[in-house]
Amino acid sequence: MSIEKKQLLSSVLWNLLLLTTGSIILAIGINAIIIPHGFVTGGLSGVCLLFYYATHLLSTGIWYLIVNIPLFLFGWVKISRRFFFYSLFGMVAFSFSMEVISFEIAIKDPFLAILAGGSIMGIGGGIALHSLGSMGGLDIVSIMLNQKFGVRIGNFLFGFNMLLFLFSFKIMETDLVLYSIALSYVTSQVLEYVLTMFNQRKMILIISDSYDEIADAIKQKMNRGATFINGSGAYSGKDKKIILTVVHNYQLKRLEEAVLFIDPQAFMITENTFNVLGRGFSKPKTY
Repeated sequence: MSIEKKQLLSSVLWNLLLLTTGSIILAIGINAIIIPHGFVTGGLSGVCLLFYYATHLLSTGIWYLIVNIPLFLFGWVKISRRFFFYSLFGMVAFSFSMEVISFEIAIKDPFLAILAGGSIMGIGGGIALHSLGSMGGLDIVSIMLNQKFGVRIGNFLFGFNMLLFLFSFKIMETDLVLYSIALSYVTSQVLEYVLTMFNQRKMILIISDSYDEIADAIKQKMNRGATFINGSGAYSGKDKKIILTVVHNYQLKRLEEAVLFIDPQAFMITENTFNVLGRGFSKPKTY
């Protein structure tokens, strides 16, 4: 087997693993915690739960398959064929998991159920969205909006859920709707964290007269690149070279030690950055 085919096979298996794992975790959160408490999850699964609560016809997994049909046609046209087939697998995996997972996690306090259920759902959704597909539903729309307009996935889902909960007041008790709003917030925050945690890096600006020596240390000891930015001191009026570099989180302490060893008076500014593309970091994600 050629190297290209091996890479393709490993990529396909990795994406299927992410979708399967995310589907199972998300189904556990819904079936084991959310449904026993009568909450609405938000998103398309929340719409399906409302159908289920209102009619008691079919299961939530079957409802999920039915209402996904128009969205999958949308994904086929607007995103890509590869995304469509991965998402088709994700939708089937999620619906199947919803059908076979039947145990309940005994949590009596509704606030603890919100924290546990929202965290589990956010983790499952985040894992699945690290793949090149989705589990169907509003993930298809949110990914398109993220690609075209930079709308954050968690924020879009939270906004849609607010509209969904307005309609929920008509068929659900007020307390349950308010609990569901809190659940949606926890889920969206955890999902955003899971989506960014593997891409989070540290961007550092270093101001020092020993800029050449520090830049060499970054290249030799950290195996990272560095860029000089021309600047001038507002107080002294002297021209300065500011070092800009980006490192992995675990390299930050080593970088600080290397810089301060060379120049104990060096001035360092550290910022979190959530999307670094390029050699040595993340590759652009193409659906």
